[in-house]
Amino acid sequence: MPVTEPVIFFDGVCNLCNGFVQFIIRRDNKCSFWFASLQSEAAARLLPSSALSNDQRLSSVILLAGHKIYYKSEAVLQIARILGGGWKFLLIFYALPGPFRDLLYDAVAYNRYRFFGKRNHCMIPTPELQHRFIEA
Repeated sequence: MPVTEPVIFFDGVCNLCNGFVQFIIRRDNKCSFWFASLQSEAAARLLPSSALSNDQRLSSVILLAGHKIYYKSEAVLQIARILGGGWKFLLIFYALPGPFRDLLYDAVAYNRYRFFGKRNHCMIPTPELQHRFIEA
């Protein structure tokens, strides 16, 4: 099956990020999303080098959708929009200025390993979900 957008790139060793991916999978009834860890060859291949160039890249969920790249709170809100249904209520957070939303996002991202832990290696999807993860 060929990979199409949208693709969610996440920190594959972060327990919070892995939980977020599992949360989306359980609610993505249309199987709209593909997934790849930011540490993967797929991220290096599908994202422009500018998206992966700074050290902050692993502290952001990145969404590739509609040939656009979304980071941080914008990525989360776009994911909610694509999920649809009741999750669209999260779009109310667009009322907050982007820098303020990202400040809150950054506070959680900065402390994610301390609060939620870290794995020694990237998440390995179950055989039932493996087709939704981009390897390389």
